[in-house]
Amino acid sequence: MDTQFLPAIITTGHGLLILAGVSLIIALSALVYASRVRQQHDERLEVLREKADTLWREIDDIRVAHFNSPMSSAGGTTDALMGNAYQTEKAAYQTIWPQLWQLYDRTGQFLRTVEAGEPVGDLRLEARNAALEARQGLNRHRPFCSEKVEQLISRLVDTEIKAHLAASQYLDLLKEVSTHPSDHDRQLMQEKCDSLHEHDARALMNSLAEEIRNRMLR
Repeated sequence: MDTQFLPAIITTGHGLLILAGVSLIIALSALVYASRVRQQHDERLEVLREKADTLWREIDDIRVAHFNSPMSSAGGTTDALMGNAYQTEKAAYQTIWPQLWQLYDRTGQFLRTVEAGEPVGDLRLEARNAALEARQGLNRHRPFCSEKVEQLISRLVDTEIKAHLAASQYLDLLKEVSTHPSDHDRQLMQEKCDSLHEHDARALMNSLAEEIRNRMLR
């Protein structure tokens, strides 16, 4: 078809209907894709939540069994001291873990919203505050955490902050009239955020849960 007839076709009623139909199909496809991504992420979050619940149940069961087992009077004092240290470390993890979970959850919601092109509302600030609270929680309980747990938590917080910054920089570009991001910029942002949050942060959460379980069930 000669390209000189294309503008004339578009300006006709039939052409406008075609454009409207194509736009509707694209919009519906985007919504379906965003819904599918959100569902997959929610499923991953549910798996992590179940792992956390199982972790604490196993810890309590082992401690009860150990408490009920016979012990010599000579080792009673040592076991009591170890029990106090154990309870102190456990209390630290019980405080920090919910903060880390909130950080992972809030950051994931913020990233998914940015990738879907939806209004972020307060999600950007909530994710930032979650990172600050997690960092402060680690600083307060650092003396009561094992060295490996401390390192894992620090890496997790840093990773989520990097993902948050990548999405925030993309949002800032959207606000600049003179520097509107291209599709390539959006793709790079999505790839970076997925790599940091969906891969690195999720792996760190799993490693952290495993390390805490090993220390509490020793």
